[in-house]
Amino acid sequence: MNVYTTDKIRNIVLLGHGSCGKTSLTEAMAYLAGITSRLGKVTEGNTLSDYGKEEQKRQFSISTSLVPIEWDGHKINILDTPGYFDFIGEVEEAVSAASAAIIVVDGKAGVEVGTIKAWELCEKYKLPRMIYVSSMDVDNASFKKVVGELSDLYGNKLAPIQFPIRENEKFVGYVNVIAETAHKWQGKEVVACEIPDYSKENLGTYRDSLMEAVAETSEEMMDRYFGGETFSDDEIRAAMRTNVNDCNIVPMTMGSNTLCQGVFALLDDIVKYMPSPENREVAGINNKTGEIFAANHDFSKAKSAYVFKTIVDPFIGKYSLIKVNSGVLKTDDMLYNESTDIEEKCGKLYVLLGNKPLEVKELHAGDIGALAKLTDVKTGDSLSTKATVIKYGKWEISRPYTYKRYMPKNKADIDKISQALQKLASEDMTIKMVNDSENRQTLIYGMGDMHLEIIQSRLKNEYKVDVELVTPKVAYRETLRKKSDVEGKHKKQSGGHGQYGHVKMTFEPSGDAETPYVFEQTVVGGTVPRNYYPAVDKGLQDSVLKGPLAGYPVVGVKATLYDGSFHAVDSSEMAFKLAAIIAFKKGFMDAGPVLLEPIVSIKVTVPDAYAGDVMGDLNKRRGRVLGMNPIAGGKQVIEADIPMTGVQGYCTDLRSMTGGRGDFAYEFARYEQAPSDIQEKEVKARQEQADEED
Repeated sequence: MNVYTTDKIRNIVLLGHGSCGKTSLTEAMAYLAGITSRLGKVTEGNTLSDYGKEEQKRQFSISTSLVPIEWDGHKINILDTPGYFDFIGEVEEAVSAASAAIIVVDGKAGVEVGTIKAWELCEKYKLPRMIYVSSMDVDNASFKKVVGELSDLYGNKLAPIQFPIRENEKFVGYVNVIAETAHKWQGKEVVACEIPDYSKENLGTYRDSLMEAVAETSEEMMDRYFGGETFSDDEIRAAMRTNVNDCNIVPMTMGSNTLCQGVFALLDDIVKYMPSPENREVAGINNKTGEIFAANHDFSKAKSAYVFKTIVDPFIGKYSLIKVNSGVLKTDDMLYNESTDIEEKCGKLYVLLGNKPLEVKELHAGDIGALAKLTDVKTGDSLSTKATVIKYGKWEISRPYTYKRYMPKNKADIDKISQALQKLASEDMTIKMVNDSENRQTLIYGMGDMHLEIIQSRLKNEYKVDVELVTPKVAYRETLRKKSDVEGKHKKQSGGHGQYGHVKMTFEPSGDAETPYVFEQTVVGGTVPRNYYPAVDKGLQDSVLKGPLAGYPVVGVKATLYDGSFHAVDSSEMAFKLAAIIAFKKGFMDAGPVLLEPIVSIKVTVPDAYAGDVMGDLNKRRGRVLGMNPIAGGKQVIEADIPMTGVQGYCTDLRSMTGGRGDFAYEFARYEQAPSDIQEKEVKARQEQADEED
């Protein structure tokens, strides 16, 4: 592939709802650019971007793929992203490297939840965008309907620059709104034609919308517009180029991916209207001076880049996908990783065409490429030179809240599973592993149930290890509510020295739920020698790890040793430790033991229309709604306290209730006494487990 300068580069991320046509659009672009000789199909598993086995099996994108296209003397780096919400981390990585976006909308389905989320993501990062309406060859597809839905949501920013010509329910051509010309397809050729009479009304409507959008870009344009002047084609295009970059205009176009109709014009429009990286600001910190380093994709400045994605494939190896923020990277350049303090030769430079690496001599500022086999480089790392060390801020990645316990089906695979999960987590920053030592379980977090299911499938198919995903144990705690006074005696005679330890103790609430126990002694007269106090303490320390009520860790206990006895020959530290354990079990159970359950503070963001249903569902989960705050976009943030058990499965249920429009986040708040039925259930389960072990 040729080397391109910054002004000739376009970094375009494809966004939209699942199955709206992003991958088939990428395939059509690649075909028209001559990269492939035939159109791949998602249903046949032979597209450039969906190269993973899981993607081919499930027929939808799971990870972001890069497909660089050479078009009209420019390089268009297409970042094809997943549309399903469980893979939002992949989308966020791609957005961090993009200079502009194309939001793909299915012409038949119309505006969907993923369309709105894609727009919100562009707004969040001030990303210039176009709308491309796909599937115009499908029956009942309606460009007019999509324009209307988007205009209702986003107003006069929308500027249709093309619309379809349909004859006998077939997509046969298009009208160019700017030039006010029409074209039809005859085989593979595009020929000029008269604008059909039935299209003239739509042309007038879209032309007016376009003129209004252009007029609103400046006071001068507005004055001319209201003065009755008509803008020339060149003025319209110049205004669009400027205002697309400022996010004041969003051009709309359409086409058929499977027929490659309208895609040629889309590629031309990307070159004409989408900004190059030189129009996008980016800055880091110069570690040596502490000053801001305004990289701004300037090729003349010191070399710097950041890793926005990592690919660890069992077949093609490890690649770090980079965006060059300044300078020009060349083969065998020395790169310094500020996060690991390692400098190494970068070796060969690549661009990835799906999963196929293509070697290039250099990458100019603003370009996207790949480095192979760098030592300990991970997603989010900044790469620069040792002479000018630059650090870039890490972008925001969604936090995973859905979790399951994973158990190896073959215990001999434990190490392999751990290594495989680390590789998957290096690719996908929304995967998190947690070792819950208190409940002796390992947890895996993801963005939803589908995400976890695919992780399980990838472990089996790519890394040849089987895991079982089950509902995790809840991290309950045990404490007491009353005071008890007990004694514990350990006495054993087995010939020679015996064992003798005797303690009298009280147990009561300490008032500190953060601390397992507090140990005090008020022994007088030496009934228990001082040298045995640490042994009693050790007995308590072991006892609180696994409480006598249901086997959960104990908190909030004050234990006081006030009396006891010893034997000059048979007493030992072990005997007093065991005596303390006996006393703890009896004293704890006599002091009104209760189970504490974890409570989380949850914030649920939903459109107004769903607020009532969501609050009702939270109440069913034993949640306490604390309040509701309106935010921009006709949404409400519902705040509530809810038991941790109520969070399990909540992601799927919330999406079902809100049509995918709801989001939530939570964090641990405190422990509260569990209801009696929950406590009885856990105590019973503990007893059944003990019986099985016996």
